[in-house]
Amino acid sequence: MVNKNFIVCLAGLPASGKTTFAKILRDIIKKKFNTEKVFTIDPDVIRQSIIPIKFDYKFEPEVRIKNLTEIRVKLHEGNIVISDDLNYYTSMRHDLKKLSEDFNICLFIIHISTPLKICLKWNKARGKPIPNKIIRRINRKFDNFYKYNWDNPEVNYDMSQIQDLNKKVENLVEKFMESVNHPKKVIESEGKAKIELNIENENLDKITREYVGKLFLDSKLSTMKKSILKARKFFIKLNKNKNLKANEIPIAFRDYLEERLDISIPRDIF
Repeated sequence: MVNKNFIVCLAGLPASGKTTFAKILRDIIKKKFNTEKVFTIDPDVIRQSIIPIKFDYKFEPEVRIKNLTEIRVKLHEGNIVISDDLNYYTSMRHDLKKLSEDFNICLFIIHISTPLKICLKWNKARGKPIPNKIIRRINRKFDNFYKYNWDNPEVNYDMSQIQDLNKKVENLVEKFMESVNHPKKVIESEGKAKIELNIENENLDKITREYVGKLFLDSKLSTMKKSILKARKFFIKLNKNKNLKANEIPIAFRDYLEERLDISIPRDIF
């Protein structure tokens, strides 16, 4: 039996209008599904509780873990959850996919595709709460969709071009209702799932080891050997039993290293 709650994954740049969209989406979901059990999880709130003074990349892994934990708790309670996060890495969206699989619920990815130029303009209008260099950096690192079958947005919304947002969201929520009421997911047998999980865990260890070997061929990255090896250990611990496929592991590991160590890794290194 597929549960009636679900996850909405918003993905987009800072100052793209995600939070405005999330508020309207939450209200319309409550109305259409006739429920008050709809929660928006905003990592900015979590981030403020950890380091209220200024943004600091070194705290992002902790923010990410607390964010996913809060989403898991709300899903366990039977709530509909809206992830009002940047979700700019494929690995971030995959974390939500894994949660949807754990709870046997639908995942809907919505791309708030407001252009960088507009985001910078809106960020300036609200007093630049996020440095423009960070918005530009996230834009450069934003992983494109459609590389994997599951990573396909239901819709793309440029918030600067929408005249009647409420109407757009109402139409979207009706699609949610159709998908939730008529799920297409086929549940694999427990035995087969366990076998596949063991293979994926072995791949996780093997591929990250090979990836690290490639990194150490780079003279600049080789000076960070101790930090990279430590980060690999944490990455494996975080992603064990998460069903990461072999072709997804290098991207997820790269994203994790870049975020945790605040470095840039060439896309063709592996």
